[in-house]
Amino acid sequence: MARTGEIIHLNVGGKRFSTSRQTLTWVPDSFFSSLLSGRISTLKDETGAIFIDRDPTVFATILNFLRTKELHPRNINVLLLMHEAEFYGITPLVRKLQLCDELEKSSCGSVLFNGYLPPPVYPAKRMNRHSVAGPQFVSGRSGSIGRAPVRRSNTMPPNLGNAGILGRALEERPNGQSSDPGMVRIVCGHHNWIAVAYAQFVVCYRVKESSGWQQVFTSPWLERVIDRVALNAKVMGGSLGDNDKMVAVASCSEIILWAIQTDGNGTEIGVFSLNVPAEALFFVGNQLIATSHTGKVGVWNAVTKHWQNQDVVPINSYDTAGSFLLLGCNNGSIYYIDVQKFPLRMKDNDLLVTELYRDPSEDAITALSVYLTPKTSMATAFLLTELDKN
Repeated sequence: MARTGEIIHLNVGGKRFSTSRQTLTWVPDSFFSSLLSGRISTLKDETGAIFIDRDPTVFATILNFLRTKELHPRNINVLLLMHEAEFYGITPLVRKLQLCDELEKSSCGSVLFNGYLPPPVYPAKRMNRHSVAGPQFVSGRSGSIGRAPVRRSNTMPPNLGNAGILGRALEERPNGQSSDPGMVRIVCGHHNWIAVAYAQFVVCYRVKESSGWQQVFTSPWLERVIDRVALNAKVMGGSLGDNDKMVAVASCSEIILWAIQTDGNGTEIGVFSLNVPAEALFFVGNQLIATSHTGKVGVWNAVTKHWQNQDVVPINSYDTAGSFLLLGCNNGSIYYIDVQKFPLRMKDNDLLVTELYRDPSEDAITALSVYLTPKTSMATAFLLTELDKN
């Protein structure tokens, strides 16, 4: 059997080309994979090169795509190249050329990628779980950090229960059912994965250069409408393993977290409660975070598999830097929590919340943006804040 590093010589329309077997066959079920596996008969010239009676000029562009997986559409005939790509069965190139053709006929601007994802099959209903998975700690700080009246901002969305007008309309229906369960409500992405939240279930897709978008995981049908979604497609180490992914959804105050294996099977890690509607849901490394403008922070730690709620000052804004969660609060202070080191830094079952900055006028921190410079620690991060001067 020929090795993947074997050099293949081609004669395309009278012009010689040389490349590796691996370059020609990385796209499955293509003309070349069939040709080199013997499923298609070959015709060779006097030098032993495989003869292909096609346009050599267009083939040079196709071979360059197979080598680099990149397409530079300037000065090419898109329709002619698409015709040849379809002949050779180079599906990833055909998709890119279809996008180029669409862009020439529209004014949609700079599109990074496209894909057509058919509506999924509705999943079975999730079995109801009454207990919170894993130990859950609820704690508060009642001395060093005092409460202040809630002042909302456009950074932390206000408490809308089941996500605003749509949610309130759904609340009026029996059992919180959606009038259109197939409607897409939220899309979020991480690396080469996206999570699409429909009204009462979430579907995860991943994209591969050779095969395009593939549906990987579908959650069960949930009792409540989904308000928030978080996706972690690059779990680093820990007990879940490097190959596992995580997706979480929030429905009002309830949060459900799944681990997704490489074969697409999903395992429910746990069901947690923030005790108030979750207004932000995201990952910091492997740790799942939920926050509310009321001053609630929930953290799920991937090592201990503990969920812990913490009361802080009402939150107006937030950002992350490495393993740090930074909170811009109503009292003019910026606090940070190292969620990766918790619970090793717990004190009396509290998360260790450290004050990083306090505005002298105690104006609310309404916006927060952090840039952590390479090879530096939190101490040398650049902080950009906006204060409420009204």
